[in-house]
Amino acid sequence: MTQSMLAHWLRLVLARGVGAATQRNLLAAFGLPDAIFAASRAALAAVVGTRMAQAVLAEPDTAQIERTLAWANEPDNHLLTLADSDYPPALLEIADPPVLLYVKGDVRALHAVNPLAIVGARTATPQGLSNARAFAQHLAEDGWMVVSGLAQGIDAAAHEGALAAAQGRTVAFVGTGLDRVYPAAHRELAHRIAARGALVSEFALGTPPRPGHFPRRNRLIAGLARGVLVVEASLQSGSLITARLALESGREVFAIPGSIHSPQARGCHRLIREGARLVETMTDILEELPPRTHAAPAPALVAENSPPPPPAPQEAEARANAPQHLDAATDTEARVLAAMGFDPVDFDAVFERCDLTAADLQVILLQLEMAGKVGRMTGGLLQRLA
Repeated sequence: MTQSMLAHWLRLVLARGVGAATQRNLLAAFGLPDAIFAASRAALAAVVGTRMAQAVLAEPDTAQIERTLAWANEPDNHLLTLADSDYPPALLEIADPPVLLYVKGDVRALHAVNPLAIVGARTATPQGLSNARAFAQHLAEDGWMVVSGLAQGIDAAAHEGALAAAQGRTVAFVGTGLDRVYPAAHRELAHRIAARGALVSEFALGTPPRPGHFPRRNRLIAGLARGVLVVEASLQSGSLITARLALESGREVFAIPGSIHSPQARGCHRLIREGARLVETMTDILEELPPRTHAAPAPALVAENSPPPPPAPQEAEARANAPQHLDAATDTEARVLAAMGFDPVDFDAVFERCDLTAADLQVILLQLEMAGKVGRMTGGLLQRLA
């Protein structure tokens, strides 16, 4: 993605007073951000209302955009948009996926085959910290990606446990901009996580820790993971929010029981009464979530001028005999894919071959990119992937 294209995405997500739901509505209506900012105020107002249209078209925060682009050009820093092939597919399944993610580290960590979240109390007991470390290390040694939130207590112990494994990797979702570390005492831990996994945020650079940010980041922890293990939690713990969000996203929830006299065990006991799997050993998790040996093919850009590999004979026969609509979400998407062919092609060429408006075609191409059926190559060319 070019700097100019990224600048348009940043202008959209940094527009003051314009939330993620409004941003996604605009993307669905107009396509990529450059088309949004090329549209008239009246056209935008027809989709999101006059007040929001004014906010979208307000003077952009040029200094913040330039600062963010400079940050993204530094080693191991990444900006992932909804149209990016590296955007984690699991987060596309949640109700409120961020339009843009800031990532420090290895973006491949967000495509791990077996991610499991470990969360719990900030004011954890020594036994709780020990349990979090032990489960995280065991999971990491077995090839699982440990996901948590870099908070004090159980979160930090989970990250430490994963990093204690020889090949252990871990992902931390944070509630600040990625140019900050909160709590500050975890600065060294954050550097190690970025070196062996990834730090991820949906918040702009410079964003300080605010109470409302941490419940929001919890949905990303729950969304990326196949399941959530709650080690310790009081009845008011944010970990219960993560567990609820996991259930709403169709993920498994596990909880470790504790003493009936410990306030830090009551949240886990409530989860167990409500149907969470009681966990005493790793076997309790693995019986419910057998490790996957491979993931669904992740969307990937095709190298310029490199044709896709030929399908296996059985696959080619199946494709030839299958109705076209089985390989596309809609008949319109199927027509666009057919118009693209399998060679690199620019937008104008696809537009000339389709009976669609430019805005409608932008929307369809964005949807196909998000589904991993179209990739963007250098020079603005498009490549059919499926």
